[in-house]
Amino acid sequence: MVNDKVVGMKEKAPFMFKKYTKIGAVIIIIFLLLIGILTNLFIVKENEYKVIRQFGEVVRIIEKPGLNYKIPFIQSVTTLPKYQMTYNVEEAEISTKDNKRITIDNYAVWRIKDPKAMISNARTLVNAETKMGEFIFSTIRAELGRLDYDEIINDEKSSRGSLNDKVTEIVNGLLERDKYGIVVTDVRIKRTDLPAENEASVFTRMISERETTAQGYLSKGDAQKNRIIAQTDKEVKEMLAKAEAEANIIRGQGEQEAAKNYNEAYSKDARFYELYRTLESYKKTIDDETVLVIPFDSPYAKLLMGETE
Repeated sequence: MVNDKVVGMKEKAPFMFKKYTKIGAVIIIIFLLLIGILTNLFIVKENEYKVIRQFGEVVRIIEKPGLNYKIPFIQSVTTLPKYQMTYNVEEAEISTKDNKRITIDNYAVWRIKDPKAMISNARTLVNAETKMGEFIFSTIRAELGRLDYDEIINDEKSSRGSLNDKVTEIVNGLLERDKYGIVVTDVRIKRTDLPAENEASVFTRMISERETTAQGYLSKGDAQKNRIIAQTDKEVKEMLAKAEAEANIIRGQGEQEAAKNYNEAYSKDARFYELYRTLESYKKTIDDETVLVIPFDSPYAKLLMGETE
């Protein structure tokens, strides 16, 4: 009996081994399939494009965010930004209308509008930026070349106006013409500087011009001040003359009124008025040092001695 059981177990062993081997193989295959599926899934974010290439050729561009799948070993995925990017254009020298050299430094804000066209014509982001930078520089050079140096650097005389908007429009037209699939949102000139060898002479000339302008303002101010002073003096003299004339009229009216009162008083009591005038004259003619030599029988002497008749 024992021998029969041993023989039976030996006969079943190969069968069990094959069974477990198949199960293990199935599990491994399922595991590999899961890995293959998971490794070929990819997520598209809100601010990016996903470019699907098959044997190097673009077969699909995904713009909407979400979960997507590519064919393993055949297809590959690359990413392009959908958000706006900043590109600093390399500073360079240009000539103005009056043949003066200036150094300009500017930047551009741009984005990818058509990823497929960008890949077809520019190939890479670097190439797209390079081409865009060339268009920006040539456009700015042409536009500033129509202006004099003073118009560019002097805010008071500036004729640039909406130069940034104009450059943006022209550059977008050139990019659209060549189908680069990108669009410039804005172009801005950060600064305009003089070449180092010209700074000293130009600054000296600018200082001289500013001093001349300041002197002109001072001269105008002095002339205006003198006009105001002269006008004020004239108005003051006129006011004084008018006041003097009015005062003379009032004084004349007062004297006339006083004379009238005197006449009325004199007509009422002639002797009293005569006495009053005589006493008033004493105030002016007699003081502590006055010596009077008058006849004894004169009315004046009689009055001083108390005779009133």
